[in-house]
Amino acid sequence: MLTLNRSKTTSALDYNILNTSIQDTFTAINRFEWQAIEELRVMRHNGYYSDAGYASFEDYCENELTKHGGYRRVRDLLSAKKVVDTLPEELREKITKPSQTRSLLRLVKTPEKLNEAVAIAAKEKPFPTASDFAKAVQQVAPTTKRATKKQESQTQLCNSVTVSSISHPRYGESGVIEADAPNRWQQIVTFGDGERLLINNADLDAPSVPLPRERNYPPEYTEAIAALKEQHQQELERLSQELRIGLQTEATTRAEAQVQEQIQSLQQLFKQQKEENVQLQQRLLEMEGLQKLEIENQQLQQRIQELERTVQQHPLQQWGNTMTQQATKALNKQVKQALEKTIDL
Repeated sequence: MLTLNRSKTTSALDYNILNTSIQDTFTAINRFEWQAIEELRVMRHNGYYSDAGYASFEDYCENELTKHGGYRRVRDLLSAKKVVDTLPEELREKITKPSQTRSLLRLVKTPEKLNEAVAIAAKEKPFPTASDFAKAVQQVAPTTKRATKKQESQTQLCNSVTVSSISHPRYGESGVIEADAPNRWQQIVTFGDGERLLINNADLDAPSVPLPRERNYPPEYTEAIAALKEQHQQELERLSQELRIGLQTEATTRAEAQVQEQIQSLQQLFKQQKEENVQLQQRLLEMEGLQKLEIENQQLQQRIQELERTVQQHPLQQWGNTMTQQATKALNKQVKQALEKTIDL
């Protein structure tokens, strides 16, 4: 059997795995029910219940198995086992759970008819339901009852109801109320396959029978219920407030985290832009230096052109005297600087 954790989603489960687990679970449920019948037979046959001080097997069932249906359910389970034991080996496997044997119980004393009824039901379906067995029993041994006046009056009092609760196993099926209810909030409903169930009024739809939906309590119970409702309401409000505060705190934390992320991204962007600005400034300086060099080159070219024109206009001798004069001035300047250094020393 597959164990599902509610805190995790099961959408990832494969269909084959989940279907196999469901089949195994139902098989285990039926197997444990038959196992319980065997244990009950051992308890009754060997009289082990007397070890606990019970005078009879019925007393044991009514005291120890009350929450499981008491002696009435135990009697039905043991009767189901009796039906299965009466059948031959090849027909026993057609009955998968004890509840399917209720309609077959009246044929136990006539094994031939019992075998015939199970065989008829097995022809239509490989695994017949309780309703299929009931139909087969009606074919093999139809019941013909003469209605007396008392039965006719009881039949007139029978009211048809339909199970309207989706969560109920008998949802959508109709039955009749043939017995008095154990209380005002539940009804004993008999279905077409002979099964009788105790069903809450809230789960039934009975237009012909006005079933009470709300309970009336004594005054002391009413006050206690009102106090419990008030306490429950306060607890719900407290939990709702805590949940609201928790959600606000979580939202604030997320907002702060988002702001921090935005600040960090802006700082990173500012740093990148600053580096790009520095690089752009360096390129601008380089470009300005290149422009200055280009201007100086143009000036030098103009000076060279002027000198070339001047050389063409003046004779070579004059240029020689000019060069001699210039050399003499440079030599005198060097001698003067040397004499100044000597005087300083």
